[in-house]
Amino acid sequence: MLLYNSLTKKKEEFVPNEPGKVKMYTCGPTVYHFAHIGNLRTYIMEDVLEKYLRYVGYDVKRVMNITDVGHLTSDADEGEDKMVKGAKREHKTVMEIAKFYTDAFFADCEKLGIKTPDVVEPATNCIDEFIKVVEGLIEKGYAYLAGGNVYFDTSKLKEYYVFNNFDEDDLEVGVREGVEADDNKKNKNDFVLWFTKSKFEDQALKWDSPWGVGYPGWHIECSCISMKHLGEDLDIHCGGIDNAFPHHTNEIAQSEAYLGHKWCNYWFHVLHLNTNSGKMSKSKGEFLTVSLLESKGYDPKAYRFFCLGSHYRKSLVFTYENLDNASQAFEKLVARIAQLKNEGEVDSAKFEELKKSFTDALDNDVNTSLAITALYDVLKADTNDKTKLALIADFDRVLTLDLISHAEKLKNAAPAADNDLAAEVEKLIAERAEAKKAKNFARADEIRNYLSEKGVVLVDSREGTTWKLEG
Repeated sequence: MLLYNSLTKKKEEFVPNEPGKVKMYTCGPTVYHFAHIGNLRTYIMEDVLEKYLRYVGYDVKRVMNITDVGHLTSDADEGEDKMVKGAKREHKTVMEIAKFYTDAFFADCEKLGIKTPDVVEPATNCIDEFIKVVEGLIEKGYAYLAGGNVYFDTSKLKEYYVFNNFDEDDLEVGVREGVEADDNKKNKNDFVLWFTKSKFEDQALKWDSPWGVGYPGWHIECSCISMKHLGEDLDIHCGGIDNAFPHHTNEIAQSEAYLGHKWCNYWFHVLHLNTNSGKMSKSKGEFLTVSLLESKGYDPKAYRFFCLGSHYRKSLVFTYENLDNASQAFEKLVARIAQLKNEGEVDSAKFEELKKSFTDALDNDVNTSLAITALYDVLKADTNDKTKLALIADFDRVLTLDLISHAEKLKNAAPAADNDLAAEVEKLIAERAEAKKAKNFARADEIRNYLSEKGVVLVDSREGTTWKLEG
């Protein structure tokens, strides 16, 4: 299996530290608001990676944090804690906000077929672990106390910018959006490991520490939660591309300084879901959530299908037109599967032959687009329906589109749906005939194209127009 490693910027053969076992860490949500569908694209693609590793026989242990303290509104360690901001917005306590939006996040994941990780750990459960690691970094000379806060000293590292060839001048105060001056820092790239009451008097969540009452910085939590559950060596660390700098950069810095050796072998970053106006966010435009898509009549699995149609290392542009196209393709796919008969015996030779195209696609840096192509190839293959259904079910262990159950629901609803469709088609055929008589060929073509999108093929003859379903 080849996997693109963001750290080395090339595809590499995936070889875990321990044969047959994979230790995988996922950056979880900051639970101050609903997750938007851009956030969820990342979790969908990470879910495919985890399920494919299991599919090919690995014993996977996947850990994810829940950020319920410490993530400020600026990655430059400035501004309000996002959790406090959410609590003020909704006039609730921070813990009430955390529980509500954690539950909402996992409800969205369930709708999208995203498996819950083996371990889900809120940051507030791990204060002792944070303090232990910060103490260790101070003892090893990688951290210092200034102005009541504990900072990581990036000048002690041989290399800090591990993911990108950043120009240090580009990170000067005032050049990069969100970077503000902090006179306590020895170096402008240093980051906070622990905040104290001296800096944020109104912080809702605070704990005793050797440096005063305070709370952890955002970056320290992922390192500590990973070490707590996965030990000192990590195989794969996942996240959105926006986490590469500074969050993952800082995770590597503090983890390897504390441990004294390389920490994580493979970094898996998913690119953004964009709108026509740029990167999707909670603060601009329509707040696109799974619930909003459902309210507009979209099946969450159609959104998953939309995401799987593109490679995770390519930016994906969301428009309702693009989602409509994906939804129609998904419905046609389900309709074709619904026509298969569960009869006969599985042709094992054909099964293995067709399965190889699927595994070849995912072995090549989790190419879900080619995996979907392999699924369509199954439907077109010269083999019996029993073999096709077995392959579809097998592929869906990774794709998680619930194709068989969607097809069963369609078959159960078929009589009423067929009657409705037949009535609509006959009405449009009559309208098309009138349009052709009136030489309104544009309208006639429009009707044909509309019906074609619904899987209806029109057959014109001297006797008139008949129709049939595609495939």
